[in-house]
Amino acid sequence: LIAELGYEYYFLTIEDIVRFARSQGILCQGRGSAANSAVCYCLGITEVDPSRQHVLFERFISKERQEPPDIDVDFEHERREEVIQYIYGKYGRNRAALAATVITYRPRSALRDVGKALGLDASFVDLLAKSMAWWDRRDQFGQRLAAAGADPDSPSVHRYIALVDQILGFPRHLSQHVGGFVISAGPLAQLVPIENAAMDERTVIQWDKNDLESLGLLKVDVLGLGMLTAIRKTLDLANGFCCRQGPEALTMDRIPPEEASTYEMLQKGDSIGVFQVESRAQMAMLPRLRPRKFYDFVIEVAIVRPGPIQGDMVHPYLRRRDGKEPVTYPNEAVRKVLERTLGVPIFQEQVIELAMVAAGFTAGEADELRRAMAAWQRRGGLEKFERKLIDGMLARGHSESFARRVFEQIKGFGEYGFPESHAASFALLVYVSAWLKRNEPAAFYAGLLNSLPMGFYSPSQLIQDALRHDIEVRPVDVQASGWDFRLEPPKLSGPNRGRDALAPNQLGSRLVQGALRIGLRQVKGLSEEAAARIAAAQPFQDVDDLRARAELNNRELGFLARSGALASLSGHRHQAHWDAAGVDQPAAIWRAAKAAAPYRTEVALAEPGVGENLKQDYRYLGLSLGPHPLSLLRDAPVLRRCRPAAGLAHCRHGQFAQVAGLITCRQRPGTATGVVFLTLEDETGNINVVVWSTVLDRYRAEILQGQLVRVEGVVQREQEVIHVIAGRVHDATGLLDQLSASPTPVEVASRNFH
Repeated sequence: LIAELGYEYYFLTIEDIVRFARSQGILCQGRGSAANSAVCYCLGITEVDPSRQHVLFERFISKERQEPPDIDVDFEHERREEVIQYIYGKYGRNRAALAATVITYRPRSALRDVGKALGLDASFVDLLAKSMAWWDRRDQFGQRLAAAGADPDSPSVHRYIALVDQILGFPRHLSQHVGGFVISAGPLAQLVPIENAAMDERTVIQWDKNDLESLGLLKVDVLGLGMLTAIRKTLDLANGFCCRQGPEALTMDRIPPEEASTYEMLQKGDSIGVFQVESRAQMAMLPRLRPRKFYDFVIEVAIVRPGPIQGDMVHPYLRRRDGKEPVTYPNEAVRKVLERTLGVPIFQEQVIELAMVAAGFTAGEADELRRAMAAWQRRGGLEKFERKLIDGMLARGHSESFARRVFEQIKGFGEYGFPESHAASFALLVYVSAWLKRNEPAAFYAGLLNSLPMGFYSPSQLIQDALRHDIEVRPVDVQASGWDFRLEPPKLSGPNRGRDALAPNQLGSRLVQGALRIGLRQVKGLSEEAAARIAAAQPFQDVDDLRARAELNNRELGFLARSGALASLSGHRHQAHWDAAGVDQPAAIWRAAKAAAPYRTEVALAEPGVGENLKQDYRYLGLSLGPHPLSLLRDAPVLRRCRPAAGLAHCRHGQFAQVAGLITCRQRPGTATGVVFLTLEDETGNINVVVWSTVLDRYRAEILQGQLVRVEGVVQREQEVIHVIAGRVHDATGLLDQLSASPTPVEVASRNFH
């Protein structure tokens, strides 16, 4: 069929790109409806053996569809540009260009641009834009303006709202697609208009990617994936630290499969930093699903998605998995489709197959359904399939409730559903990243921290999790730190933060768990070039020596002093500020005179307090190795009755509780019907808080703008999964300013609605 449709060159193009990446040591992995086919497996495009899963042929290639199969290839996000330039170099900029995507106005961008056009106060517009959430409706603009202090009845405000409302959904600018390449046999400009991109050495097609697909133009998706970068860096760190080379080196394909301790770790929901299963919802699902084999990861990746959730398929699957509900099938044809998921459709391919075997759709009609699923949020078009699907199922003896659940799931897949082929590719990375966290934890955290920004977690959260896993973390230091986080030999005498310095790994050798040294990349304002000069000149005698040999200016010395990176030279921050301020950059004649008769001022300044150090850590490093802010504030009256995160384990289901913590993550899934999920962090761990829409309406400012909050609510327990259902929320951010006499506020970063 590939020969008949003339698709050979498509597969060979993908294979050539993958071969180039691997020749340069760039980790990559194919995924998509075609990527997990036997053809791509034999070509080395994917590592997923198709014999280990059920692959729907019609999702791979179809005569009726008359378009090339869909293959996405993920590359290390930091090295994807090398692959992009290889494609430009091989085909030329006249035959290859990146696809475009049209960015349209959303509430925040519309508020900012219209406000600027009307000449409104910039600080007011900024406050208003920040008060708008992505889920706010058009009719709520007036409420937000009133909350920001504007008169909603004034003519100027009415004009502002009207103009914002008019441009919502309008094109704002043309942007590059995340990685879609169009390659042509002849000059590309004869087919589509192209232009130079803002980035050097790139060209972009002026049409949206959806238009290109409609025209049937060849598109190769060259995507960036942060976890591949983190895995490669983790492997490099682990191999370098343990001096493993050649056949002894740890690589992705040498990671032992099906290791029981890795599954046990995830069964406890211990998955911070692990690919695809690190979100709040996934961490809550892991103890319930309790994965025991690789295919469980395939299901785990796919089940926490709008498709299965909106189709009410999650709870039936869990009940059947736990033996609380019988697994039944209406006939043998449906059994073949749903047996691997216990009679519950979880994957996109299963829904398409059900349309064929349970509702009588032809392969072509099923593919039309798939296309409508992908586009219905933008253009609609699913309605015409609803009656045909339900009538077809009823005619073949299926219940109407089952038919309607399947259709609801189809609508959910239109928002975000996972095909099994994608889930299987991602499941490989779930296992690899989980194995590395379990067996090479210090290298794993270093690899993640050196690959940010990516994932759900800030550097502070990853460091806190590393400390909870008994990893020794050492402070940033101009005498020992490079740009990246490093592994250093542990102190073999005495405890190593509760973990044995030597621990067996699964490769038959002894694994030395290194200590984690914070990198200079965490120092706010410091450039990578300055950090490289510091690392090349280490060690230093004093701050003068540091300035001279690392060629640092006053500004760079100030960044280092404020971050605490000069502690080994000056003792503490106050002294470091004094020493850095006393370093000048004299002319050559004065440097010679000073070398002959150096002048020193012996001034000893008082050391800053614990709270002041903590505030400076968060402000200039974004993290702290000192005491957690909550441990210093527990005696504050507003927090005195709050339980720590560790104490929730002793609460019963339905018990009233008060908790407090720093907001480290805010999430609002599209399927959650207005529910916001908060992650609070205290000195003992994380607390998951559920905020219903009615509570959000009452405490919107506290929830969306607070850094430290107290929550009163009810404990909800299901096995090992614990949530607090919020009833009241109090903003206690002001307590952070009491940690020291400094007027500067504490800045605790959070990851919001990503």
